[in-house]
Amino acid sequence: MAQDQFSLRMRAYDAWKADVLQTLEDFQQWLDARELNESENDLRIYETLEALRKDRLTLAFVAEFSRGKTELINAIFFANYGRRLLPSEAGRTTMCPSELFYDRESKQAYLRLLPIETRREERSIGDYKTDPLQWVSMPLDTDSPEQMAEALREVVKTKLVPLKIARALGLYDESQDAQFKKTGELPEQVEIPMWRHALISFPHPLLQQGLVILDTPGLNALGNEPELTVNMLPAAQAVLFVLAADTGVTRSDLDMWEHHVHRKNTSQHTKHLAVALNKIDTLWDDLKDNNAINASIESQRRKVAELLGIDGKQVFPVSAQKGLVGKVRNDEALLERSRLQSLEDFLSDEVLPNKLEVLRDHILREVGGLLEETYTLLDGRLQQTSKELENLRALRGKNADVIQHLMKKSREEQATYLRNVEGFQSSRRVLQSQAKTMQEALSLDAFDTIINKTRNDMTGAWTTHGLKKAMQSFFDGARETMDQVAMHAEQTRTLIRATYRKFHEEHGLPAVTPKVFSVDQYNMELHRLLEEADAFRNSPVTAMIEQSLLIKKFFVSLVSQARSVFFRANQEADAWLKEVMNPLVQQIKDHKRVMEKRLDTLRRISESRDTLEGKINELEGSRGELRRELETLSRLRDTLQRPLPDMVDETAAPLAVAG
Repeated sequence: MAQDQFSLRMRAYDAWKADVLQTLEDFQQWLDARELNESENDLRIYETLEALRKDRLTLAFVAEFSRGKTELINAIFFANYGRRLLPSEAGRTTMCPSELFYDRESKQAYLRLLPIETRREERSIGDYKTDPLQWVSMPLDTDSPEQMAEALREVVKTKLVPLKIARALGLYDESQDAQFKKTGELPEQVEIPMWRHALISFPHPLLQQGLVILDTPGLNALGNEPELTVNMLPAAQAVLFVLAADTGVTRSDLDMWEHHVHRKNTSQHTKHLAVALNKIDTLWDDLKDNNAINASIESQRRKVAELLGIDGKQVFPVSAQKGLVGKVRNDEALLERSRLQSLEDFLSDEVLPNKLEVLRDHILREVGGLLEETYTLLDGRLQQTSKELENLRALRGKNADVIQHLMKKSREEQATYLRNVEGFQSSRRVLQSQAKTMQEALSLDAFDTIINKTRNDMTGAWTTHGLKKAMQSFFDGARETMDQVAMHAEQTRTLIRATYRKFHEEHGLPAVTPKVFSVDQYNMELHRLLEEADAFRNSPVTAMIEQSLLIKKFFVSLVSQARSVFFRANQEADAWLKEVMNPLVQQIKDHKRVMEKRLDTLRRISESRDTLEGKINELEGSRGELRRELETLSRLRDTLQRPLPDMVDETAAPLAVAG
């Protein structure tokens, strides 16, 4: 079955990560054994190893109520339990966002639920995840699918609360209440979800291999929890938007699509955005032949693609219910008719390979440069050794005057070099001064000043226009700060490049391209957050929310994310400034050592001709060792670049290591 193919690909992906993990650990030990590992590089490798260990493939399922989204999750991933694992019967709809994953640090499977009352606090869901005492925890018996299914019914539970409480939690808006519009009377009590968020961990093979499933409820929940669309959905490797063939694309479907799912200006996010047109079995008609039924389904597909403004290939007609039944009963004909395989092929052939490329790019960006720098350093040593060996061989048969002349020339070169090293130290002091200016602009204290001003402006705003203007000003201020940082970074890069070039041209040090720091990625993230802020404000669910609650949501979700962007930019800039000169520093140390060694060799040769032959033999041995070490680094590099079996075009060009 297709899921077997997806499972195989997940296992191959997991094995690839394990192989890369071992390779990076070997590289770290290799550097340590040769005393080549600076503290900053050691930290970068450690952080990359941790990122690999924590890597997850997140698939998000989004839909309005009663579209069969949870049934689709059951059919694709959990049919092997022989029943519906997640509650998806008629009348049982997911009321709170749920994350299904495997917690490697926990000794037992569990269901953790965050009470809905936490919405009163100015804390994000991400913040609550670090505070387990705030969650209600229930064990899951993985040997009993019945017990697990019963426990997981908690995610659909609701309760009645007084209208005042529902308003305070941001869970009632009369403009969205059909009963109020009809009668003009406000309800005394409102039905609300019991839980704000659910974390579900159990040792399913796919979850153990790093799969995470994000199951989100309907439009109201997405509007009430902007953190979902600001953070969780963009972080997913694929978003599956589920529609129902029996209802078509409704107004609420379109609102959800336009305000929370589809982002026209974020191509990376939409690359793996797919639409599942579920419940196509409602179009099966015993009075029609298969050709007529298929034509009807294709007509629905085209209409959906046109209404959503996407390519028809992104729309997958399926029947989750029939697909689940087909898998449970081993009914291949029913499974084929459900068309579930086409959607599963999309996950196997498109989403998973893309995730691998993203992870590989991250590894090469973080560690590939270090690997290349180390390779360049050793290659430089090899070139210096070969040159020194050639010079010593040329001394065979030379008289003492020639050797004295070479000693004098070497001392002059050394003196010039040491003067340039003094200039290098001066350049480093200028670099430190520029770095301080850049880091001050990126400091969280400076950004908190922008945050406090925005809070005051929004609190004092009397109109929706005033609120929007304050939001716009906040992001304008953030981007202006990033632009200033970009200017300082360019000035710093110019100084660094000139310093590298000087030593390369005047002393023949290997040419190395210094690492680049750019704020482009962070500016793009701020731009996306501004778009989210506009969508959040214009959402039909949030447009009529009381001002103080709107401000609270804006700061809990969007502002906290913007602060996170600045924090990450600050961390990357700090790491860049600490590391960017390391390759040149190491080259300078190496060249100084070589020059001192050459002078010492010439002195010893002038005293005894036997020294010459011994030194030649020593250098020949060093050259052989350097060649072997370069071969070792080449093998490490090849492991990082190796594609996953059957997941890339065999004719594609190999990946280049980032330098």
